[in-house]
Amino acid sequence: MEETLEQKVARLEAENQALKGRRSGNLSLKISEKGGVSVYGLGRFPVTLYKEQWAKLLGFAGEIESFIRENESQLKTKGV
Repeated sequence: MEETLEQKVARLEAENQALKGRRSGNLSLKISEKGGVSVYGLGRFPVTLYKEQWAKLLGFAGEIESFIRENESQLKTKGV
């Protein structure tokens, strides 16, 4: 059975409240409506990529870490 408009609004409001409650710096994962993997807790909006994009990014983690170390003096820190 398909959600009614009222049911959908109630569900989305509940999800929104749950996300607001997580502002303690914890990261969480969710599958997006389009089948991507969303990471919540990094900023105001989630970071959403498809599984092959995550695999490619995670495989590149060493290079990202090296780049950050090599450019530490030029990078800013955001209070999280």
